[in-house]
Amino acid sequence: MSLAEIRAFGRPGAEDWEAWAEQLAARFRDRFWVSDEHGRHPAVALDGDGKPVDSVTSGFGHLLGTGLLNAEESALLAARIAAPDLDAGHGLRTLSSDAVGFNPYGYHVGSIWPHDTAIAVHGLIRAGFPEAAASLAAGLLSASTAFEARLPELFAGHGAEGSQLPAPYPASCRPQAWAATSSVLVLQAALGLKADVPGGRITVNPTFAPKYGPLTITGLQAGGGQLDITLAADGSVKVTAPEGLALVTS
Repeated sequence: MSLAEIRAFGRPGAEDWEAWAEQLAARFRDRFWVSDEHGRHPAVALDGDGKPVDSVTSGFGHLLGTGLLNAEESALLAARIAAPDLDAGHGLRTLSSDAVGFNPYGYHVGSIWPHDTAIAVHGLIRAGFPEAAASLAAGLLSASTAFEARLPELFAGHGAEGSQLPAPYPASCRPQAWAATSSVLVLQAALGLKADVPGGRITVNPTFAPKYGPLTITGLQAGGGQLDITLAADGSVKVTAPEGLALVTS
């Protein structure tokens, strides 16, 4: 439950949780942030001796939009994600192609996971970096054509420069639940869609969605009612929101 929801339901403790979150961010900043030739970034983990493991990974995308980072830190990670060693043109590599241990067929050391990429897309939008998000989303969409729109669990991370279509990962599940849900999260990010039922409002603020217009989505459920969204080719939006939920657009 978010702090906003705690307040919306009139529950106590929001201030205590805010203080805890600030302390967590300070501890993370102190223990995990490292530097390389390209600048500062978070380590992927601490080893058995408590020393940071400084690999450059897709994990950056999981931090964006969480509130753990400040504006400067978010900008640093967005720039790293948008660089070609991570943004492969088919999605986000799990490990930078500049790393010594990079292997495009490695399960967590160079392959591309659709759900992992979708999390980064969503985080980039929440952090205010729509161009980097749009690039990853477009890459994932182009990759899906190689798999007949049935995204697999993961695929090889050679990148679009090597081949227009990505190479399959041996023994990868296809379709796969995590991969299937990535399309929902990318769509949510593209539409800038947020349902705040306790707060009584639906927000629709298209980010890179106009690139895919015209687009119609029907049958979404929010607050016990149906939510329909139509995005015209010119970028204009028409939304039918459930009764009792105010619509916020921009």
